[in-house]
Amino acid sequence: MARHLLEIDDLTPPELWALIELCRVEPASLQRPLDGRGVGCVFLKPSARTRNSTEMAVVQLGGHPVYITDPEVGIDTRETAEDVARTLACYHSAICARVFDHGVLERMATVVDIPIINLLSDAAHPLQAIADVLTILDEFGVSAGPAPLDGRVVTYVGDANNVTRSLFLAAGMLGAEVRLATPPGYGFDDVDLDRIRAAGIEPAFGDRPDDVVPGSDVVYTDTWTSMGQEAERERRLRDFEGWTVDEALVTAAGERAIFMHCLPAHRGEEASDDALDGASSRIWTQAAHRLSAARGALAWLVREG
Repeated sequence: MARHLLEIDDLTPPELWALIELCRVEPASLQRPLDGRGVGCVFLKPSARTRNSTEMAVVQLGGHPVYITDPEVGIDTRETAEDVARTLACYHSAICARVFDHGVLERMATVVDIPIINLLSDAAHPLQAIADVLTILDEFGVSAGPAPLDGRVVTYVGDANNVTRSLFLAAGMLGAEVRLATPPGYGFDDVDLDRIRAAGIEPAFGDRPDDVVPGSDVVYTDTWTSMGQEAERERRLRDFEGWTVDEALVTAAGERAIFMHCLPAHRGEEASDDALDGASSRIWTQAAHRLSAARGALAWLVREG
């Protein structure tokens, strides 16, 4: 039966680490496991980093990526998500999909025996989280023992969203301490918090960034208004007033602290220019590792399948 990657905790901690180790292998050493094979890349919402990294990852593994937009498949309008998955499985060895509703991925995964990889949904962004962990490992190295990120503190400031959930699962499963500062009404819901705790992770919480940022190795933020939330933009800007991450806040975290953001950034809103472009910023390392993450995930899932 094929393995899927819809969220980080579809993997055990040892499996997550094995996948990450594959991400760190040079493409030439992976022996082109997709040679002569296709990968269907379904994009129901647009992307820059995700499309480029996914297509190049397939190419580096010897495969042929096929970019598919919503009008071409019409999920749940022309055909059900299940029938779209069945169709693509006739031609491809894996399906990568960027969707609005996480349930679409879950439905696709129940009917095909090829890997389904979540390129982003409203609930999760696992390949971003893997790229984030790779960035943290670049900066701080691997701790001795079974928890590679043991002793590291990852603090997220802002809206607890799909990126936050996947980040906390990935970093926490590898031993990091995770902290969250968010305005009232923008924290994890009970379902997300239960899922994080079920993975053995207990986040720390603060009402203001200053409550949790000191002593952090990583200060992370994301946009306050994600794709699909445009109607809430004005209210969110009011609710997050005073929550902009700047270089002074990153400096307050500690001498070696780094700043991370999954991009795209709304400069001057969730992050200032001096944080995004400052010496502590690792946003372009994260972006580069999106390719490493996609390549490693595909290689691992094809191997496991």
